[in-house]
Amino acid sequence: MYCIRNVTDDLLWIGANDRQHPVFEAAHPVPRGMSYNSYLLLDEKTVLFDTVDRSVQTQFFENLEHGLGGRKLDYIFVHHMEPDHAATLGDLMLRHPEARIVCNGKAINMIRQFHAADPDHAILVNEGDSLTTGRHRFTFLSAPMVHWPEVVMSYDSTSRILFSADAFGTFGALNGVLFADELDVEREWLDEARRYYTNIVGKYGPQVTALLNKAAGLDITMLCPLHGPVWRGDLSYPVEKYRKWACYEPEVHGVVIPFASIYGHTETAANILACRLAERGIPVQMHDVSVTHYSTVLADCFKYSHIVFACPTFNNGVFDAMEHLLRDLIHHNLQNRTVALIQNGSWAPASGKLMCQMLGEMKGMQLLGEPVTLKSALAPGQEAELEELAGKLAASVQGRSPAAGQAPEEDRPRGFVCKICGFVYESDTLPPDYICPICRRPASDFEPPA
Repeated sequence: MYCIRNVTDDLLWIGANDRQHPVFEAAHPVPRGMSYNSYLLLDEKTVLFDTVDRSVQTQFFENLEHGLGGRKLDYIFVHHMEPDHAATLGDLMLRHPEARIVCNGKAINMIRQFHAADPDHAILVNEGDSLTTGRHRFTFLSAPMVHWPEVVMSYDSTSRILFSADAFGTFGALNGVLFADELDVEREWLDEARRYYTNIVGKYGPQVTALLNKAAGLDITMLCPLHGPVWRGDLSYPVEKYRKWACYEPEVHGVVIPFASIYGHTETAANILACRLAERGIPVQMHDVSVTHYSTVLADCFKYSHIVFACPTFNNGVFDAMEHLLRDLIHHNLQNRTVALIQNGSWAPASGKLMCQMLGEMKGMQLLGEPVTLKSALAPGQEAELEELAGKLAASVQGRSPAAGQAPEEDRPRGFVCKICGFVYESDTLPPDYICPICRRPASDFEPPA
């Protein structure tokens, strides 16, 4: 039985929801499930916008056939080849051999790789190309590394809709709701939207910024992502969130305390510090990294302006759950935060030094003083050190300017950013004959980072 909702009079949502699989992409817990969005346009020509994950293929194909109502399928727009959106593309090509695939050259190669198929009569599109389906006219925007290199988006100038691929998506199933304005976004969806962005797209801030700058020149009244609700009307809220996240700018001037504690002594120190911060009116969030999934902790490290890592020494190194978190923060390009450390070690405390080294791999991370060192447990009178640290943190949080989160001038990223795809060439000078390895644009399309 089909389950469809209208996006507009001639555009249908024909996606589906998966509430049975506990993790997404074998990595991220999705206790609220996951939506896989696909859209069908019923113009003079019919257009399918992406397919879905295999977990929901039965519902998807029932929706598609009902939506078509016996009409042939003319075009399949492939915005993104990741299998959660293209796993059923091979089956679709067998069911609808009449349909012409519309994608770019990188996607064609991935179709061959994933499906051992070579689409007949595919239409290859590049930046700025257009296609008319009758009443609707589509223009294509390249969005490489948001978050795969083949990603393309399509803009319908008739309905003023941007089909945004993974951008503006969220974790979570759609419980009958389709549009964000049918929800209390702040309360019900923002945390999952942030967790989705930071874990899936967070590494590619410059590329996301390049895309936002490109889309700013379009008259957009609706965003149709491949996960989560459709955004319509005033789009300033999701766009502003994306700008903050892409610039690694914190949303909250406060402190998140990720801690690891084997026997509870490091946790006690973290709890005392949190109490002293709360007494000063500072927003505080705590996470036991051995219990809370790293995807949630990572999202809060993007959210808060200040971070305190509290960790025991383990096998002369950093406790493994904390090391995993720090590596994940490095891989996701977190930057421009003020950081303090609490280390513990019964005979040779080393976690503080090692965490400092890992923080040194991130841009614009300002260390607030020396690590507070525990020898097995807090010693009598040592709570004064935590009181002092709380005071430093509070002063730093409260003294932050509205532009909080930006790196000092000397710490800001060097190099040149491709205005087309957002690729960053990290050097003080750009060779005049340089060619972007992603979109193949010349040096004249590069500019210094903002």
